[in-house]
Amino acid sequence: MSRGLLDPKVDFVFKNIFGTEKDPKRLISFLNATLKPKKKIVSVVIKGTDIAKQFVEDKYSRMDIKATTSNNEIINIEIQLKDEKNMIKRSMYYLSKMYEEQLGNAQDYSIIEKTICINILNFKYLKTEKFHTAYRMKEVETHEELTDVIEMHFIEIPKLKDSDDEKDMLVAWTEFLKNPESEKVRHLEMDIEEIRSAKDELIRMSNDEKEREIYDMRSKILKDRISALNSAERNKAIEIARKMKINGIDMKLILDMTGISEDDI
Repeated sequence: MSRGLLDPKVDFVFKNIFGTEKDPKRLISFLNATLKPKKKIVSVVIKGTDIAKQFVEDKYSRMDIKATTSNNEIINIEIQLKDEKNMIKRSMYYLSKMYEEQLGNAQDYSIIEKTICINILNFKYLKTEKFHTAYRMKEVETHEELTDVIEMHFIEIPKLKDSDDEKDMLVAWTEFLKNPESEKVRHLEMDIEEIRSAKDELIRMSNDEKEREIYDMRSKILKDRISALNSAERNKAIEIARKMKINGIDMKLILDMTGISEDDI
């Protein structure tokens, strides 16, 4: 964003806006908007709020947000910029890990609380056209719910439509993440205290030289990782195209199937 506002989709910025104990109202608003619980969340305990320098510099680190709500739900929020082709299995792993960690050595299953993973994706991932989807354990034919003790949410930012109702708080929050400098967000921040608070924090971070330096460092690491993933995908596509060409497959079909250029082939 040049010298404009920092991108709230970069995990370091996202964690500073939503994962701080100084102003938990933003996280509470986001969770109520996403989960739409029958009993509103009124407070949260946020874990792991410190961001160490080595954590920022580690391209494999997860700057996720962990919290426990007033409804005794254990929450993990993660934001991903690039499709690494493993989001469901990755999320299931962390969900099961969070679920299992509640027991410790006691083995008293009655103490296990509802465990929720929220994945915010800056790419289209699932087959559904909806930008927000939620999953629980259900019977495969009747769809009868077995339990709601584990739950997984996906928010796919690119699937947000202009026609989506901005009165829905999740739409409002997703608009903020998509483009905090848009005209829509300018209108939203005038009416919604939490959006205004998030925008104010984003402006503060954007004007803080130290915060911007950390942001630039983190952005570069994430971009390098995305570049490496793109390069690996391209090399794999070229190898597939090479084998197809050797086997005499029509050039047009090769181009359509692999998405690479004729020059590459």
